[in-house]
Amino acid sequence: MNDAGRAFEKLLARMTSAICRGAAGSAAECFTADGIYHDGFYGEFAGREAIARMITDFFHRDAQDFEWRVSDACSDGRVGYARYEFSYRSRIKGSEGRRIGFPGISFCELENGRIRRYAEVFERAPVLAQLGFADERILKAVKRWVE
Repeated sequence: MNDAGRAFEKLLARMTSAICRGAAGSAAECFTADGIYHDGFYGEFAGREAIARMITDFFHRDAQDFEWRVSDACSDGRVGYARYEFSYRSRIKGSEGRRIGFPGISFCELENGRIRRYAEVFERAPVLAQLGFADERILKAVKRWVE
């Protein structure tokens, strides 16, 4: 792995560890001041304050006991990609205590050693099924994502 790849891997490890611990400010510091985190469920959050709020007001409101394993990170210093395995225990009403897990891919645009834009790709509908959501609710969500 090249130096840029190692630096990116460390940056992702710092971000994911902070998110899992609920250290919202530490996670947000991994981003540029105007950085963007695009979450597959909650949407886009721009700026460190909004990113920190996403972690406290959404992630840790709806889940606990996070595990986020990153692998196969690669970067040229401008962009970075990595695979991940993510899991958590749900706090969502009707799904409390369920352990949810899924694989995904992270894509980051980088600037001066920080994340300018984070985005991810994963299969969302199976996560909703793991949460025990009714078929109609899953279908409604899938149709909304298509739009």
